[in-house]
Amino acid sequence: MAFDLGIPKFVEKKNIMKAAAYLRCSTESQTPDNQLPAIQALCSARGWELVKVYSENASAWSGGRQTELKRCIRDAQHNHFDTILCWSLDRISREGPLRVLSLIEHLRRRGIKVVSVQESWTETAGDFSPVLLAITAWVAQWESNRKSERTRAGIARARAEGKGKRGADKKPRKRRWLKRPQISGDFTT
Repeated sequence: MAFDLGIPKFVEKKNIMKAAAYLRCSTESQTPDNQLPAIQALCSARGWELVKVYSENASAWSGGRQTELKRCIRDAQHNHFDTILCWSLDRISREGPLRVLSLIEHLRRRGIKVVSVQESWTETAGDFSPVLLAITAWVAQWESNRKSERTRAGIARARAEGKGKRGADKKPRKRRWLKRPQISGDFTT
């Protein structure tokens, strides 16, 4: 037998915060699914409803640039949810402090919170929050730059050893985009 406590359904639902998860990995060999369990646990602990998951394997630096993040922000602006959850702030951007601060301020003005599992301080509102965001964004950008430097150094070493960009043990890539037209016939007349 069910009991009616006299609490209207809309009052019960009003206090539940709706959240969306944004998951990103930089390469196809990685999986963003590893980030989801921690986000689901955070939702469960806070009593939030996870209404949508946006997931992509895309470098934040490459062309096309995070189409799922753009969809997530658009949906948040249309009030589909109140909070965007991410594994870490560097999943949103590694483009430095200005990009991260601008994005989070843009969302904050519209009443949308960004919460990171790894940076728990993102949940606390305070005057020091922009400083922490800037430092975290700078570290993410610095780390990305260092990784790129190591990659370029490895490629340069492999080329100097005559192994080419991919190494001696790898097959050369097929360049499907570079198909030259076949010319036939005698054009000497």
